[in-house]
Amino acid sequence: MISQKNVPQPRVSVYASGEQSMMDASQARRHRFFLPILKLFVRSGITPNLLTGLSLLCGIGFCFTFGQSWEGAPLVALGLLFLHVLLDGIDGPLARFMGTAGNRGSFTDTTADQLVVAFTTITLIHFDVVHATVGGLYLLFYTLVVVFAMIRSSLAIPYSWLVRPRFMVYAWIPIDVYFLPGTLNYLLWLCVLPLAWKSTTGFYKIRKQL
Repeated sequence: MISQKNVPQPRVSVYASGEQSMMDASQARRHRFFLPILKLFVRSGITPNLLTGLSLLCGIGFCFTFGQSWEGAPLVALGLLFLHVLLDGIDGPLARFMGTAGNRGSFTDTTADQLVVAFTTITLIHFDVVHATVGGLYLLFYTLVVVFAMIRSSLAIPYSWLVRPRFMVYAWIPIDVYFLPGTLNYLLWLCVLPLAWKSTTGFYKIRKQL
C-alpha cells in the first residue's frame, strides 16, 4: 500500500490557469531582486510563515491607526499598509528559496491576505471613506471569488481569468484621502461587477463538477 504522505498533492492556488505562469515568472524576478534580503532572512532564522504573520499584523495595524485623531495617523496607517504589501511580496520568494513552498503556505498566505482585505474594507466603511453598500458587496464577492478559486483549483478546473483588485484599491486609498475624496466608491463599484460575475460562474462550475 502506498503511503498517503508519498502521494504527490495537487497544486492549489487562487490563480487562474493563465496566471500561474505569470505568477511563477514574477516570483522568479522577485527572487533575484530580493536575493540578498532572502539570504539575510535565512541566516536570521526568519521563516515565510513569520513574514506572513508580520504582513497580517501590518495590515490589521492599518485598521487601528487609520482615522485616528492624532497628527500623522493617516500616514502611519498607509505606511503599515505598504509594509503589508511589501512583506506579502517577499514571503513567497523566501519559501521558494528555502524549498518549503507548498499548498499549506499558499493557503496560509491567501487567508492572511483575505483577512486584510476584510479588515481594511470594514475600516473604510466605518470611517465613511466608502459607502456601506458598495463596501459590503465588494467584500462579499471578493471573498467568494477567492474561496471558489481555491475550490476550483483543487478540483483541477481553475478559472480561465480572474480579477483580484486589492492592490489597486490599496493604492487608491491615499488618492481618495488626500486628493479625490469619494472616488474610492466608484472604483469599488467597477470592481464589484467583474467580481460578482466570477462569483456566479465559479459557483455554477463547481456545482456542475460535484
